[in-house]
Amino acid sequence: MYDIVVIGGGPAGLTAAVYARRAGKTVLVLEKDGFGGQITQSPRVENFPGFVSISGTELADRLLSQAMEQGAEVELEEASALRMDGADKTVVCASGATFAARAVILAAGAKPRQLGLAREAELTGNGVSYCAVCDGAFYRDGVVAVVGGGSSALQDALLLGETCRKVYLIHRRDSFRGEQALVSALKKRGNVELVLNARVRELLGGDELTGVVVEQSGGTRTLAIEGLFITVGGQPDLAAFAPLLRLDGAGYADAAEDCRTPTEGLFVAGDCRAKAVRQLTTAVADGAVAALAAAEWLDSL
Repeated sequence: MYDIVVIGGGPAGLTAAVYARRAGKTVLVLEKDGFGGQITQSPRVENFPGFVSISGTELADRLLSQAMEQGAEVELEEASALRMDGADKTVVCASGATFAARAVILAAGAKPRQLGLAREAELTGNGVSYCAVCDGAFYRDGVVAVVGGGSSALQDALLLGETCRKVYLIHRRDSFRGEQALVSALKKRGNVELVLNARVRELLGGDELTGVVVEQSGGTRTLAIEGLFITVGGQPDLAAFAPLLRLDGAGYADAAEDCRTPTEGLFVAGDCRAKAVRQLTTAVADGAVAALAAAEWLDSL
């Protein structure tokens, strides 16, 4: 029996583990893929306080080491259900393993959102990608496009612009919601073309992507590209826990800044929580708040 089981080993979950341990609680962190979450895909993090520049992988390693040094236990397990046993809870994993907890913090993050285009799934891995860090090297000296308008899309375009001959940045609005420093840096890149007020309507090619049809300003335009990187936000990974939560229209956990859910002893933190800003700093802030709220709740029992 753990005091707190944290589901998700990204920045929110690992920060929650640190704060829970400092509150004197026993903690287990469950992560289904790799500790660190999506931040590990960022080659340079330049907006986290205390670091002028650090790779996402190094930052994730530091977060994991800190949590473990504080005494948190970690397991590579996929949590597939949460069973309520009176006041206590049992986290059921896909492997069949179970872990008992007095309180649970959901920090499950979000997975990349798709555009919903015909053949998108078929061409994923054959020209369509959701991770420029993972797949960008395959398109060195090639022509690619990035879809999105947030900071992650801007970072992807900058990264690809370092090695690709040409990068199109396709955004459905006429201005970007990402950091202006990134926008300014992109505008200085001679090999990056901004395609604004535009939407991708069709994927072209046979077994491999060869281009996209873009709707722009009432007309259409065909871009001959070898790779399409889709960075249009995420989908919260909360389906397994939906009966215990209140979800908004996009599937995010509708929890206030205190990170409490309608289920007693269940808290939520990070990118899976409904909020206006999803950044590394807001994820770790959620982790701290959720852990302290969980510790306070446990102490009140």
